Amino acid sequence: MIVLIVDDDLTNLALFAHMLQVIPNVTPVRMADPVEALAWCRHNSPDLIVVDYMMPKMDGLEFLQAFRLLPGKSDVPIVMVTADVQTEVRHTALQMGANDFLTKPVNKTELRARVTNLLALRVVRQQLASRAEWLAEEVAKATREIVAREREAIFRLSRAAEYRDPETGAHLLRLTKYARLLAANLGLGPAELDLLGDAAPMHDIGKVGIPDHILLKPGRLDAAEMEIMRTHAQIGADILHGSVSPLLQVAASIALTHHEKFDGSGYPNGLKGEQIPLYGRIIAVADVFDALTSSRPYKPAWEIDRAVTLILDGAGSHFDPVCVDAFFQDWDKVMEIYHDNRDGD
Repeated sequence: MIVLIVDDDLTNLALFAHMLQVIPNVTPVRMADPVEALAWCRHNSPDLIVVDYMMPKMDGLEFLQAFRLLPGKSDVPIVMVTADVQTEVRHTALQMGANDFLTKPVNKTELRARVTNLLALRVVRQQLASRAEWLAEEVAKATREIVAREREAIFRLSRAAEYRDPETGAHLLRLTKYARLLAANLGLGPAELDLLGDAAPMHDIGKVGIPDHILLKPGRLDAAEMEIMRTHAQIGADILHGSVSPLLQVAASIALTHHEKFDGSGYPNGLKGEQIPLYGRIIAVADVFDALTSSRPYKPAWEIDRAVTLILDGAGSHFDPVCVDAFFQDWDKVMEIYHDNRDGD
């Protein structure tokens, strides 16, 4: 371990170094100029510093204050050497982060004992810090594994729904990308974007509970059939409800609320405005745009301009106007998603 000795008196430097070099695993480094010592510390990491108080250019207190401001040096123990009468200096040094003191003339037994004890404490602290870093990495690793399993569950449930739903996997891909783009334009952070992107494919999982003669009907649904079709939002929420997973909780919320309308005329609960969770409001815009611009058994794909007009006209009634503005904020990116992720690609 490296012990830096800072003292303008060359005799004291030699004496302290001689006293300390007999301690096992200790390498003394001598510096007569405190300014040069501070510069050395910017690029090196001493394990302990012994510094004299009375020095030219920079006294021990000034050195202590400057050293504590260096990055990563806050926990390095510092022993200050003072005269027996300098009580006020000691008090100030304690307030500035000194760990211990030696009184002139320095006793070699006391010096070795104090340095040995402080270095032992430093070793323990470093071991605890390493242990804490290891534990943090293990927790992060376990968390990543849990998230990976959740994503796999989402993927498999989504694939199961695809086998019954005439909508394609490309729809889920486009929907997810539209939703992430819209959310990013709203200022959501990376973690929220990942959560939304992972949960979005589950928005229509409730369609697994809709009878085939309704789900796969090539024409328009009548009023009774539409009433049954609308139950898929609650069915999806029921499938995903009750999980301790934040991902599945968000997926349940999206499944339940992505057919709500901003003016309160949507389903299943007639939520209005910001009563609708933000993720539900985001998916509503992305889902309707993709549904309009994609072919379905009951309709051909709309022209882009026609779909854009419907979305814009629906701002404030069907859709959250803030989400609509965010969706069209980066129109070139929307068109890139549209063209690069077509059905059958």
